[in-house]
Amino acid sequence: MSKRIKGSVHYFAIFLGIILISSCASRKEVVYFQDTGNFETLVNNNNFVSKFKVDDLVSIHVSSLNSEASAPFNLIRVAQEGGSQAQSVDYLVDQAGEIDFPVIGKLRIEGLSPDELRVLLRDKLSDYLKDPIINIRLRNFTVTILGEVRTPGTYPVNGEQITILEAIGFAGDLTNRGVRENVLVIRDFNGTKVYTRVDLTSKNMVKSPVYYLTQNDVVYVEPNKSAIRSSSINSNTSISISIASLLITSSILLITRL
Repeated sequence: MSKRIKGSVHYFAIFLGIILISSCASRKEVVYFQDTGNFETLVNNNNFVSKFKVDDLVSIHVSSLNSEASAPFNLIRVAQEGGSQAQSVDYLVDQAGEIDFPVIGKLRIEGLSPDELRVLLRDKLSDYLKDPIINIRLRNFTVTILGEVRTPGTYPVNGEQITILEAIGFAGDLTNRGVRENVLVIRDFNGTKVYTRVDLTSKNMVKSPVYYLTQNDVVYVEPNKSAIRSSSINSNTSISISIASLLITSSILLITRL
């Protein structure tokens, strides 16, 4: 084989090697909880309780043994003629952190947990109802997962709490190209954005203030160096293919001339 052929094959091999190396990810980059041992126990003292925020939609339903007595404390949307049955109406937490509750009037619920709101309502309703049953649910609890996950998007949460791991599970887990040591959580407190980083490869992540997500949190997984290099290569795909094709064609022409 001539030196020209060997040179063409050599450069083509280097080109393929770069592509393969750029798409590889090490174990250290993709494994969660890397610092945990066998049968290790870690007590989680992160006692998270969800709190109501401005612009939350809250469903509150009051019932008692006397249905007629409890009826005035439930907002009902009357169905139009020929439509479906009447539906309950949710409460919007206004910019002052308040809701307008029937009969009672304005109630400040911003910063309260569902249990604290339940206690407050029982106290306010004690003059009207005996042993009322109060069901409370946050209607607009969603989290958004972006970046290097399999199915990014905004996901509804049915319960009162969700961990960052559960939210990532909704999005189909991180891809192998996502940076697990530096996941960003963006949280809004009445217009003030708080940015917090969390390391998914450490067992101590459960102690993070963002281990439990709150309504409207945004989780962003940034791409690793391999993904960035791959993106750079993909942006120049046509050039790379042209170079590879030229090398192959040149090699074939040199061989056929021998």
